[in-house]
Amino acid sequence: MQLTGAQIVIECLKEQGVNTVFGYPGGAILNVYDELYKHSSEIKHVLTSHEQGASHAADGYARSTGRVGVCLATSGPGATNLVTGIATAYMDSVPMVAITCNVGVSLLGKDSFQEIDIAGITTPITKHNFIVKDIEKLAGTIRRAFRIAKKGRPGPVLVDIPKDVTSNQTEFYPMPSEPEKCCCETITEEALEQAVQMIKRSKKPYVFVGGGAVISEASQELLEFVEKVHTPVTDSLMGKGAFDGNHRLYTGMLGMHGTKTSNYGVSECDLLIAVGVRFSDRVTGNAKKFASNAKILQFDIDPAEINKNIVTDAHIIGDIKEILKELNERIEPQDHAQWIQKIMEYKEKYPLKYQDTGLSGPYLIEEIYRQTKGDAIMVTEVGQHQMWAAQFYQYKKPRTLITSGGLGTMGYGLGAAIGVQMANPKKQVVNIAGDGCFRMNMNEIATAVRQKLPLIQVVVNNHVLGMVRQWQTLFYEQHYSATILNDRVDFVKLAEAMGATGYRATTREEFNEAFANALKSEMPVVIDCMIDSDDKVWPMVAPGAAIHEAFDEDDKKN
Repeated sequence: MQLTGAQIVIECLKEQGVNTVFGYPGGAILNVYDELYKHSSEIKHVLTSHEQGASHAADGYARSTGRVGVCLATSGPGATNLVTGIATAYMDSVPMVAITCNVGVSLLGKDSFQEIDIAGITTPITKHNFIVKDIEKLAGTIRRAFRIAKKGRPGPVLVDIPKDVTSNQTEFYPMPSEPEKCCCETITEEALEQAVQMIKRSKKPYVFVGGGAVISEASQELLEFVEKVHTPVTDSLMGKGAFDGNHRLYTGMLGMHGTKTSNYGVSECDLLIAVGVRFSDRVTGNAKKFASNAKILQFDIDPAEINKNIVTDAHIIGDIKEILKELNERIEPQDHAQWIQKIMEYKEKYPLKYQDTGLSGPYLIEEIYRQTKGDAIMVTEVGQHQMWAAQFYQYKKPRTLITSGGLGTMGYGLGAAIGVQMANPKKQVVNIAGDGCFRMNMNEIATAVRQKLPLIQVVVNNHVLGMVRQWQTLFYEQHYSATILNDRVDFVKLAEAMGATGYRATTREEFNEAFANALKSEMPVVIDCMIDSDDKVWPMVAPGAAIHEAFDEDDKKN
């Protein structure tokens, strides 16, 4: 059948099972939006307040479901406004397809109105990108974009389509989407046997779990593996929920703001089993001193991650779920009772703690956990509140902490929360933001109201850029350069002006009541929570220090 390029775009989205897209229209992409209008019963379009919000919403949708998120934007500034969201998805291996439209083919390269080389701009932050100048190649390119976004280590793909390609016609042949193939061919018997022998010889193993375990849906296999090896478990920010945060063998997050238990344990172990991690600098601290007593056994789907930041003694390349399945068949149950007892003693001696009076970030997170019974999907911005959300909410399942890890994108959370809520209409979604982050994307409250989403926005308001101030306090002689936000912005009035409900909490009792009311709401709620400007995230590892040199408030006083 003869279809226009715009019709082909919509038909290809339907082939891929896409039922929700996020975007913002403009002149170059109008043909596609006209077709979206005709297919509104099949594909829901969420109009965000800003294109960056659309990219973060597509990202949140993808992270919470494992499916490919889709965002749309027009040429020029519409396309460039997606860049931060694309980079965020790239750093955290999120499957996403961004579709932009450009000026006509004959106008490319002539500084035409709202022309931009978005393919050139996004080359370093996409798995692949395309500019489709020939309508004959459009359907194949879109299908390929989805395959690339999902295959192996996921990531964002951009497809840029000149406007005349969306209006031209060609013959279209429907094609069902192809099932994903398992990345198993790189898992060798030799590598498996080497891993088994290393595990057998180990007296003090430790499992370190990252986002790869979440992406591969490997939670059940991971649990079986951990219990067979009989080992304590730590995780990265991106690995939250892959292993149950309430499990007796779980010791908390690793790294700069990880628990002392995990940091000490990894520093003392004789075998570190790294499951889908990339050894970020925020995890390793001083890489030369990281896990210096241990052999490193790494499992990862991406060979580029092997020996990139930390040199391994052995590794297996492949899908995490499949690697663990193979190892679980080969490993006999181990007994490391003495080692685990030592780690549990650390766990008892060095619990996460905070002041027992007044409103604080950790208290807010623990109260949210209590009232949601640990079943909410938590979304965060970036900063102190993000670390508190990682430390004090116990994630029992994967895809329940949605946060920007690698890029650390302030302004990410609210857009992402919209995507998460659209994908999970029956789940309670809570976005945690600092007041600095909230200012960057608070216009998306209007989007949440328009979509009648029952998400809860908690603003941890300390009137400063909290994490930057923490560094200024500890390492920059209290030079609070450009980090004080002591102005008259009223987030409650702002929420009400956008059609949401607003509450202000200055005490624990006020927050408890406001959050309980928010849980009953069927519309967005913003809770503005006043905490002290000098509250800090503890423990902390200083820049350049080893993770076993983590210190907390008591250490600083002493």
